[in-house]
Amino acid sequence: MSINRRMFLGTSAAAAAVLAAPMVKADGHGKPRVVVVGGGAGGATAARYIAKDSKGEIDVTLIEPSRMYYTCFFSNLYLGGFKEIEDIGHSYGTLASGGVNVVHDWAIGVDRDAKTVALAGGGSVAYDKLILSPGIDFVEGAVEGWDLSAQNAMPHAYKAGSQSELLKAQLMAMPEGGTFAMVAPPNPYRCPPGPYERVSMVAHFLKNNNPTAKIIVADPKPKFSKMALFQEGWADNYDGMVDWIGSDFGGDKVSVDPNAMTVTIDGEVTKVDVCNVIPAMKAGRIAELAGVTDGNWAPVNAIDMSTKADPDVYVLGDASQQGDMPKSGYSANSQAKVCANAVRGALTGSKVFPAKFSNTCWSLIDTNNGVKVGATYEATDEKIAKVDGFISATGESAELRKATYEESEGWYTGITSDMFG
Repeated sequence: MSINRRMFLGTSAAAAAVLAAPMVKADGHGKPRVVVVGGGAGGATAARYIAKDSKGEIDVTLIEPSRMYYTCFFSNLYLGGFKEIEDIGHSYGTLASGGVNVVHDWAIGVDRDAKTVALAGGGSVAYDKLILSPGIDFVEGAVEGWDLSAQNAMPHAYKAGSQSELLKAQLMAMPEGGTFAMVAPPNPYRCPPGPYERVSMVAHFLKNNNPTAKIIVADPKPKFSKMALFQEGWADNYDGMVDWIGSDFGGDKVSVDPNAMTVTIDGEVTKVDVCNVIPAMKAGRIAELAGVTDGNWAPVNAIDMSTKADPDVYVLGDASQQGDMPKSGYSANSQAKVCANAVRGALTGSKVFPAKFSNTCWSLIDTNNGVKVGATYEATDEKIAKVDGFISATGESAELRKATYEESEGWYTGITSDMFG
């Protein structure tokens, strides 16, 4: 987790149980201490399960700077007009009342020898087991002409909250017949179908509010998740609006000029009205500061999500390099429950169950037009390995697509309850 992670807009009054500084464990209690950094789908789930299942036997501290967490999943539906920003915002009060000591601060360093986490506000928190779930940061220089100083002119909106609101405002202010551009990310990245669901939701909004507008997608990849499903959906619902330019046609040769509001694709300069730049990604900064990354990501052991670098430090979700699972909220939540069970077993001697994982990614193409892809996974000595999978088919009935969308709504309610209580 870096200082620029999740620049969310808006806060809520913290519940009384949510503390502004870490609780110091009383001398003589002798309880094992778990510190979790990052309060998203991985971290919040791990903290909640360890606190709940240990029944007070483990002191659990969650370090998260934001008082409101806005889910990246379903944030595209906000752009499309299917959700309000409040619908994807969640506070930590219930988690705190369930026995988790929530500290709203930045984790800025890890001393693995002393087993402490340093806080931006001063002081440190001691741990016996450390779980890092910091999400993603962006690779510097990944898109020529763009860095974080340009995120107001050309938002990424890949850390939900204020960036989502900014992109929505820009979308609403587009001139009639204007151009929306997206620079898509290279693999691997958070939520593989995410950029293309976003294209669909932007197209849905424009079809209803600015029907002569155009969408250009510059993509460094030759193909993408659910490609046939999205392209079918764009042809059926947004005919002629979306121009996807893959690497075979120069989509990997891109630069931007935030001041001039231009995008250059394979030498061709285009003036645009809105530009959504989604750069290459890497593990949240705190994973690197903790010394558990190798390249852009943190390699972990599939059996419990412990890092290859340190058996007492675990990495969940987007920041981890674990094998076959995609970087998604569902994956992080699934990994967190495996990790929580293993950590509780290591600290209290409770039963540890074999590691099993699952993931499903739903996407909305148009009203009641939902599609999905998913799989189950198992832990091997080498990685988290895919066992079997499924994907929606092209040409499905409207009834099935509506049922798939309704299924995603139920999942959202379920996972956010699983994360925050």
